Amino acid sequence: MAQPARLPREVYVLVGASFLIAIGYGIIGPALPNFAHSFDVGLTAASFVVSAFALVRLAFAPVSGRLVTKFGERRTYLWGVSIVAVSTILCAFAAEYWQLLLFRAVGGVGSTMFTVSAIGLLIRISPPELRGRASGLWGTSFLLGGVAGPVLGSALVAVSLRAPFLVYGIALVGATALVFWQLRRSELASRQEDKDAPTMTFRQALRHPTYRAALMSNLANGWVVLGVRMSLMPLFVTAVLARDEAFTGLALALFAGANALVLLGSGRFADTYGRKPPALAGLALLAVGTVGLGLIEDTWIFLAATVVTGIGAGCLNPSHNAALADVLGAKARGGSVLAGFQMAADVGAVVGPLAAGAIAERWSFTAAFGVTGVVAAVALALWVLARETLPAKVDAATPARRG
Repeated sequence: MAQPARLPREVYVLVGASFLIAIGYGIIGPALPNFAHSFDVGLTAASFVVSAFALVRLAFAPVSGRLVTKFGERRTYLWGVSIVAVSTILCAFAAEYWQLLLFRAVGGVGSTMFTVSAIGLLIRISPPELRGRASGLWGTSFLLGGVAGPVLGSALVAVSLRAPFLVYGIALVGATALVFWQLRRSELASRQEDKDAPTMTFRQALRHPTYRAALMSNLANGWVVLGVRMSLMPLFVTAVLARDEAFTGLALALFAGANALVLLGSGRFADTYGRKPPALAGLALLAVGTVGLGLIEDTWIFLAATVVTGIGAGCLNPSHNAALADVLGAKARGGSVLAGFQMAADVGAVVGPLAAGAIAERWSFTAAFGVTGVVAAVALALWVLARETLPAKVDAATPARRG
């Protein structure tokens, strides 16, 4: 009797490292704007320290993709985490505003390097029939780290505005050491060293309807989850619902909790029944929940819509990550393909808050949330047209086509 497929040890190494990285990133969240403001600069300059990190990530993503293709995922991952570790520790010792800005910008370079390469590593080391589960596990670890980080960061800020950066830097050093030690002799992680491995370009991947759908759904994910959720929702709670920051924290916590609850189950579903069903369900819930947020003035119904949106994000992420892996395949070099996928989320995270904020200011919060829902609906339409990529279903359908 054949043994059931199991996730390799290397997946759990990446999961542990992602938790350390996420908790560290969350640690500096409460400190960064105030730390920048402490250098006697205005609110715009203080906010730009946060934006600069995201902009550099976006600009450097294509270069990261080429580094992955040339040097492999493992090396690029280690270099990226090391760059963020050093730059973050240097932030703790910044004496002037321009130094803090420079060090955070350099950190953005390393961040996109390890993000793009981590997706590639996960694709490379995960069995095709378990890609959804691996993605769900990885996403859950990052989400839990992101929830725990700000709690620890708030406590560290009470000690010093510089303390969170030191702790984050140390966490990144730990993540680098963990990955290097555990993967240094891994055959799975070193497949990229094969000089005969095929290369898939971004243009080639773009011909695949499922890759196009994954790009749009990742843009929608960045727009809603990474952007609008963190920027527009707190403003809506204060201006329309007339509730305080504690209620905002409750709404964000419910979103994260709903997301975490369905991630692993969604991954298993995507591995069993296909990538399209959970992607379609997730985008539908994301669209309905987001539009609903702007139409509701009852606080309890608002929290329910927040939960619906969180469930939608949890359904979507493992499925479109697994579909990306299916399109690329475990043996192909595809740094530009991975970079394009990551850039889609970064574009959404940068453009989403700006567009939604401008619409809310010019017209209304209802219009802003409505446009955000339309972005998710466009991604839903592309997924309707996408092809199923679950290997078992593709293999089962091939003889039927030939016959």
